[in-house]
Amino acid sequence: MKRYEHLFFDLDHTLWDFETNSRQTLRDLFHAEGLADRGVPDAEEFIDAYEEINHGLWQRYESGHLHKDVLRVLRFRNTLLRFGLKDEKLAVRLGHDYIAQCPLRSALMPGAMELLNDLGSTYRMHIITNGFEEVQHVKLASSGLTAHFDLVLTSEMAGAKKPDPRIFEAALKRTKASATGSLMIGDSQPADIQGARSAGWDQAHFAPHGNADPDATYALKHLNDLRAILL
Repeated sequence: MKRYEHLFFDLDHTLWDFETNSRQTLRDLFHAEGLADRGVPDAEEFIDAYEEINHGLWQRYESGHLHKDVLRVLRFRNTLLRFGLKDEKLAVRLGHDYIAQCPLRSALMPGAMELLNDLGSTYRMHIITNGFEEVQHVKLASSGLTAHFDLVLTSEMAGAKKPDPRIFEAALKRTKASATGSLMIGDSQPADIQGARSAGWDQAHFAPHGNADPDATYALKHLNDLRAILL
C-alpha cells in the first residue's frame, strides 16, 4: 500500500523554471526599452539588480507587509534607480510587460514533465503556490502542466500565504485529503518545508544546489529523486 495519496507541489522554482523564464523576459525587456542607451550598462547587470531587489520585496510581500500591486512597481522603480534612472512611467510599463510576458514562457525544471507523467496514474496531484492568481494559471497552461493537477490553490484563493497553516488546511479541505496521506514538494525551506511540517505533513525539499533542510522528510537534489520514494 502506498504511503501517500495526494502530492502537493510548489510551482515556481520546483516545476516551472522561474529563473530561466524570468531572466529571458528581463533580457527582452532590457532590449525592447533601449535601457543600454539610458545608462544601464548591460542586461546581466540589470537582471542581477532586479533579482536582488525583487527578492527583498518578495519577502515583505510573503510576510504580509507589501501589497502585490506595490511590489510590481517598486521592483522595477528601485532597479532603475540603482542605475540613476528615475522614470515612473518606464517602471510601471516594465512591471506591466513583465507580468504579461513572463508567464507565457514554458521552461520547466529538468525531468518535471516526465516525472508528472509517471506519477499521474498513481497519485492525485495538486499545486499550492504563493504566486499571483492571475499569472500562475497562465504559467501552467503555457508549459503544458494544467491537466496534471486536480487543484491549483494560490495564496490569494486561500486567503493565506505559505507557511501559514491556513493554506495547508484549505488544501486538505478542498481535496478531501488527510495530512498523513499528503506530501508537500517544494524548494522553499520556510514556505514549503517548514510550513508543511508545522501542518503535520511530510515534506520533500527540492534543493538542487544543496543546503536541504536536515529535518525534511526527504531531500531531493533532482526531481527524479522522487522516483525512488514514490514509484
